[in-house]
Amino acid sequence: MIRLLLCLFAFLMVDSVQAQVPEMAQKEFEKMVRELSNWGRWGKEDQFGALNLITPEKRLEAARLVKTGLSVSLAHPAATKITADNPSPYFHTMLRHGGTEGMWAVDELRVSYHGFAHTHMDSLCHLFYKGRMYNGFSRSEVKESGAQKLSIDNVKQGIFTRGVLIDIPALRGVDYLEPGAAIMPEELVAWENRSGTKVRPGDVVFIYTGRWAARDAKGPWSVDKSGAAGLHASCARWIKERDIAMLGSDAGSDVAPSRVEGITHPIHILCLHAMGIHIFDCCDLEELHRTTQKLKRWEFLIQAAPIPVKGGTGSPLNPIATF
Repeated sequence: MIRLLLCLFAFLMVDSVQAQVPEMAQKEFEKMVRELSNWGRWGKEDQFGALNLITPEKRLEAARLVKTGLSVSLAHPAATKITADNPSPYFHTMLRHGGTEGMWAVDELRVSYHGFAHTHMDSLCHLFYKGRMYNGFSRSEVKESGAQKLSIDNVKQGIFTRGVLIDIPALRGVDYLEPGAAIMPEELVAWENRSGTKVRPGDVVFIYTGRWAARDAKGPWSVDKSGAAGLHASCARWIKERDIAMLGSDAGSDVAPSRVEGITHPIHILCLHAMGIHIFDCCDLEELHRTTQKLKRWEFLIQAAPIPVKGGTGSPLNPIATF
């Protein structure tokens, strides 16, 4: 009975918070774009953005987090079927196999990886806002042959730093967030206080919404029709204050609908365009969620290696968390 009452109280509190989520005016959003900008911070020709915060010292600090050697993949299995949330599945074709002649098994893999289905990394050339990319580079730098600036091959040395999981469903006392639920900056601070894990400069922060748990329970859904849980645009000030190197989530980071007048992806704009923060989209954080709950540890070594395609706007990849 007590557990039932606590769950009911948590549900009512969340419902009340969501009813009060503010609609941000476009004028206020434009102010944030200017105030949070990292343009020129690491030089006018910089193409790394906040990845500059992952210094050799930061990597050594992250390596010291490994205590048990337990590793967890943050990649969702390659989805090969068309569903409501996956209009562009992986195409996996066997070119040579056990039924063909010769000594080799050979296959081909093709995917349009941006979107709401596949675990991938956004490079800083993935988004244009008012004709510009991070650090003021023009959208004309992205040509039919590929991106001349801010391409994913800039990150061919990989990501190796401290990772932190922020578990919003645990904070709210639910199994997963409903599509369209907005996460507010006060909740990010509340999770830091509850977990005792302070986000620090150069970290990769993963926002757990329970998206894949919700999908298992409800089935796939269209983001355009039903929305997605994610960060309210006001969370960008917390992101800048913490000086993180990258942002990741099990969905698209942005709450949808966005709650910003006339803007569909404010977190993507503020991160990729203004602050130079690369993004991990559509990670599968379920095993990481379970592991952090079991170990009572929400910090870990995070490693990821994007495919260094020259001119690429991002890359599918398999991030690994090690405790």
